[in-house]
Amino acid sequence: MELDDTQTVFAPLCLDALSARIAEQAGFEAVYVSGGALGYAHAVSEAMLELSELADIVRHIRARSGVEVIVDAGVGFGDAVHMARTVQILESAGAVAIEIEDQVAPKRVSHHRGIEHLVSCEEMVAKIDVAVTSRREAGTQIIARTGAVKNESLDGALERCVRYETAGADMILIMADTDEEWGRIREALNVPLVTFAPLSGRSATEWQVRGVSLVFDPFTTQVAHVINMQETYRRFFAGEQQALTAGELFATYNKLDELAGFETFYNIEDNTTLSPSSFDH
Repeated sequence: MELDDTQTVFAPLCLDALSARIAEQAGFEAVYVSGGALGYAHAVSEAMLELSELADIVRHIRARSGVEVIVDAGVGFGDAVHMARTVQILESAGAVAIEIEDQVAPKRVSHHRGIEHLVSCEEMVAKIDVAVTSRREAGTQIIARTGAVKNESLDGALERCVRYETAGADMILIMADTDEEWGRIREALNVPLVTFAPLSGRSATEWQVRGVSLVFDPFTTQVAHVINMQETYRRFFAGEQQALTAGELFATYNKLDELAGFETFYNIEDNTTLSPSSFDH
């Protein structure tokens, strides 16, 4: 994917093809397949996902939309050997960028509650090198993510990130709090910076000032879905009127085929299955 210093790109969470089409129609050029969010969707930890589950999501999205798909490959589903296959599978599924991080493999469930265990810098550098050399297309981007700011120090994180960049990472995903920290990060690195933030957070201009080229929002889509579903069910069992009237509900429901792009399929049926000539035999 093409990034420059003039505009920060936002990529919202997306776990299915319909959501990708809606995001595309809204104006997003890229979407983010989050391992954490996919784990929640399956009611398991990201640490328990299989590579095939992640690749299936990417394939479904790419088959039915034009958005670029950035996928969270976590720790690469194992050591450097597993990283090689992870990159090849996700790249062949249609991912334009693959994020890998410096936590231990297998990734531990407790990372969800803030308990993280990082591998050595040397081990992560080796995995980045394998990820870079395993891709078949030069345009497939490798995003190296570090949790060292929180778990070690900013100095330790910067040392890691410089080595990750030298190993061939095309982008660095890092989290920081203050403008001073972002300034130090930007000064230390020469590749595009990536971070996490909700769509309701800082504006594109604010992130651009901090030197961040790409922002993933792995939160908003899923949380909004959960809130709406919980409230809908609560109102039902409380005997309250729903937020959406039946008319409003079906008005959107009846547009789902349009949102999903069924017009192409309808045209094929009209010209084949439903055409008068198809009954001549």
